[in-house]
Amino acid sequence: MYKNVLVAVDVDHAETGRDALALARALCAEGAEITALYVLEALPSYATQYLPDDHGKAQIKEYETALAGELGMPEDITVKVVTGHSGATLVDYAISKEIDCIVLTSHKPGIQDYFLGSTAGRVVRHAPCSVHVIR
Repeated sequence: MYKNVLVAVDVDHAETGRDALALARALCAEGAEITALYVLEALPSYATQYLPDDHGKAQIKEYETALAGELGMPEDITVKVVTGHSGATLVDYAISKEIDCIVLTSHKPGIQDYFLGSTAGRVVRHAPCSVHVIR
């Protein structure tokens, strides 16, 4: 059983996030911590220069509120939103927070995934912990 579980979720596909949270709860030891994490793709610097200074913080807060609402406002789960590249950011977060297990969903791969690799594939290859992928 795991003590610190990270669940990768997507605001646009909250139904799969709820499935991943259910699996995470089943894999947890008593008193374990579960974090639902959404990675917001970082805007390029040429675009951010035209935005207000607090735009990034406001956007993260907005996504955290939306994600908590989509997941049903779970009290036993910490909802976090960070910016970055999805695969690398999930792995970096897992390392920095000493995550025991990452739970994420995967879609059916398209031809571009065979050449570039999907987020789930990157996480599986580079994660420092166990990874459960739901299809």
